This record gives sequence, C-alpha cells and structure tokens, in this order.
Amino acid sequence: MDVFLRLQALLTEHQIPYRLLQHRPAGKSEEVAAIRGTAVSQGAKALVCRVKLTSNLRKHVLAVFPADKQADLAAIAAAAGGKKASLASHELARELTGCEIGAIPPFSFNQDLSLLADPSLRERHDEIVFNAGRLDASIVMRTDDYFRLAQPAQAPFVHP
Repeated sequence: MDVFLRLQALLTEHQIPYRLLQHRPAGKSEEVAAIRGTAVSQGAKALVCRVKLTSNLRKHVLAVFPADKQADLAAIAAAAGGKKASLASHELARELTGCEIGAIPPFSFNQDLSLLADPSLRERHDEIVFNAGRLDASIVMRTDDYFRLAQPAQAPFVHP
C-alpha cells in the first residue's frame, strides 16, 4: 500500500479526524502554504537525516518541525545519540519513506527510520498540515492527535 493510502488508513483506524486537501503540486513550504490557505508555521516539515553514531554505525531519523523554521543538524545528531547528522540522499530518503522529497509526511512506516519532533511544533497551532505522501495532497489534523498517534521522540532542534 502506498504512503498516501496507508496514512489515511492509519488515521481512520485510530478514529482521528482529518481533512484531505487536493491541490496542485508545490515544492516550497511557503508556496504550498499559500495554495493550502494555511500559515507556513502550521506546516509539519519532515527531513530524513543520517546520524553517525560510531565510525561504522548510522541511524536514520525523520526530523519533524515547523515549516517556517530551520533544522539544526548538530542538535538532531545529539538528540539521536550521535556525533554528526547529514541530510539523506534523495535515493535513501525515497527508500526509507516510500516518498519523493517534499511529499514525506511526519510519520514513519519503516522500523529503520526513527521519528523525532521538535516540541515547538506542538506549541504553536491547534492544527498542523503536511504532505500526505504525494506533492498534490495534504492532510490537516489536530496537533495533539498527531503527537498522540505518532508518538515521536521529542527534542529541540530548530534554530530560534
């Protein structure tokens, strides 16, 4: 099952209310927020990171944070118990998430991809919005429902 359908099935199974928005594809957070009619700060951006734990051991992390902020890779590495973090290649991100860059939702359906959220995502809006596994579809849901269902590890990693 593709991520778009799997995500909706997960929300439905857990009786989480959500709105599905169909829209033209957009890549940048500001552009897609304007199309959605939402604030950029409501966007839940998801970055796939490779975290170096030891000289030959890596961990993959899906870092989720407000779309109007910048992620601090050193803080992501520290939160994941590592020494250094980098963005995953497009190929690795696609392999771990089943999605193209820009379409990745803030949920992990892969046991090899740990979920880490910046707590500021929870504090700013009652609802978050994110790409639903496709560039032309987004989901709006209550922020508290997201944290309750996804159960991400939490640590601050955005630049103030």
